[in-house]
Amino acid sequence: MTYRPKSSTQGGARKRRVNMVTAIALVIAGVLIIRLGWVQVVWGPELSLNASEQRTRVYVDPARRGTIVDREGNQMAYTMQARSLTVSPNIMREELKTGTDLALRLAAEETDPENVASYVTIEEGNAYVFASEEQRETILSDKVEERIQSIADRIPEIIKSHDQDVTGISSDEILDKLNADSQYEVLVRNVDPDVASEITDEMPSVAADHQDIRQYPNGAIGENIIGRISMDGEGQFGFEASNDSLLAGNNGRSTQDMSILGQAIPGTLRDQIPAIDGASVELTVDLDLQTYVQQALEQAKANSGAENASAVVLDAKTAEVLAMANTDTINPNEDTGKQIEQGKSFDNPSVTHPFEPGSVAKVITAAGVIQEGLTTPDEVLQVPGSIEMAGVSVGDAWDHGVVPYTTAGIFGKSSNVGTLMLAQRLGEDKFADYLERFGVGQSTGIELPSESQGLLPAREQWSGGTFANLPIGQGMSITTLQMAGIYQALANDGERIEPRIIKSVTDSDGTVLEQPEPDKIQVVSAEAARTTVDMFRSVTQVDPTGVQQGTAPDASIEGYQISGKTGTAQKVDPNTGAYSNSQYWITFAGIAPADDPRFVVAIMLDEPERGVHGGGGQTAAPLFKDIATWLLNRDNIPLSAATEPIILQAQ
Repeated sequence: MTYRPKSSTQGGARKRRVNMVTAIALVIAGVLIIRLGWVQVVWGPELSLNASEQRTRVYVDPARRGTIVDREGNQMAYTMQARSLTVSPNIMREELKTGTDLALRLAAEETDPENVASYVTIEEGNAYVFASEEQRETILSDKVEERIQSIADRIPEIIKSHDQDVTGISSDEILDKLNADSQYEVLVRNVDPDVASEITDEMPSVAADHQDIRQYPNGAIGENIIGRISMDGEGQFGFEASNDSLLAGNNGRSTQDMSILGQAIPGTLRDQIPAIDGASVELTVDLDLQTYVQQALEQAKANSGAENASAVVLDAKTAEVLAMANTDTINPNEDTGKQIEQGKSFDNPSVTHPFEPGSVAKVITAAGVIQEGLTTPDEVLQVPGSIEMAGVSVGDAWDHGVVPYTTAGIFGKSSNVGTLMLAQRLGEDKFADYLERFGVGQSTGIELPSESQGLLPAREQWSGGTFANLPIGQGMSITTLQMAGIYQALANDGERIEPRIIKSVTDSDGTVLEQPEPDKIQVVSAEAARTTVDMFRSVTQVDPTGVQQGTAPDASIEGYQISGKTGTAQKVDPNTGAYSNSQYWITFAGIAPADDPRFVVAIMLDEPERGVHGGGGQTAAPLFKDIATWLLNRDNIPLSAATEPIILQAQ
């Protein structure tokens, strides 16, 4: 064979091919290196975080919510232990599948091969397995489904057997959760711990997580104050909502590593932070009084045909709320949806729903003119049947000519004309100042949610008719709590105190937390306040002749001096935008006893058709008498000293 050397052309081509392959390899390597760097630098932290999250689980140790009690220590809301039945559907199915597979294999080993030859064959020795993977999977799936269905059926059955309420617990809903493609599902909440233990013993795939149940032992009594928590354990209404952070405490937490199947790895528990339970709160409310007032209100509503009613009882000297009641309060222990359809609610109208007070607000004018030295209780004024103010004619509720009423008589008889005559002595600016001093148009600061400020026109927005309405309680709105606060100021020697509903707070380690002092304002002097309170005894004065009788003799209590004021305010007709002649708010606020004030009671009835006891008239005075009498008797308040009758009308 003759050797022929390769041409330079062939050698160059091969070299170029080698170089090209090398270049391509380098490019690919470079791309891979860049890609790897990109993944490590840009995606690395995120991927690392995701991987960490997938292999760790953070456990939350719920803090125990604080207890709420009344001023005597009676429980109004507390937490008891319960369990939530939970499951990891994905893990459960794998466990059931593995367990079923093993059970079938063991069963096959112990069975005569001839009897199971249709679906198993001998693989090795005496170990029997399924004939095919497809057949094996089908049988396993069917067995797992049967087991899941039995769990869904069995859970409600066990709960019901222990006389626990199974309302809202459906086998179908449990089955849906068991079949979910997820790592965590809550099957049933609020299960008794012993019942939960029985279920988990029978069904190892089901876990019992700690869960607290909020209990409201008094049903609807005080529920307008207390409110309730949501299914997630957060304050939803009332005191539970406005003081959620105080009651809730701080949850604890810990971290643990998990296996690829989502199971906890022993010995990896770390970062443990203990839970701090919520504080316990003692309210100023008197549960016995709250019960009486709430039941009396419901009866008054039924008797009078009123749309609704509310009442507030304050300690005259401290402004502590002793009772705050409304009609149509929901019972949280019963079907709330059905109750809402019936018109009941979690609202607290005593602080959220303002109304025009009517003549009950005349006490502001009275206190102002007494404080300014513009009149005395026994001054006689010639009061005509009507008065013109800035082109607005205002009359009394009854026809009369000129009558010689004393200042005490003007308020005892509830004369609009006489009140406006005295208000004119004050003047608009002074009167506006007293409205502010008494807290009209301002929130009280009570520790409850959604408090209304009421409505008071700004001084610069007053028109000619404004001053003809405000002194007689029209053209402004207040809440029942604000109404009680006005009278509390006078009952407390002229010092208005911010009303409180929290008496004390104790944290989880037993330390009593210091509470901020309520705001105080001296509205009028102690002398002016006492004179005004004494003068308003004329309202409840009884006189068989009627001449010296006030508008609320039904509020009088034998043996006690009672001071107070009735109110009747026209509601605005939504169809006409004008005041209605048939729809009214009926109010009464009073002080008992007047000579040594202990209690202030404020009442509002919305559109009553009859008296609170079912008789004639539209007055809240008898309801005041019922509540005040109950209090005076319960607390053994000494009788008042005898007094001379007040002159309402000069002879």
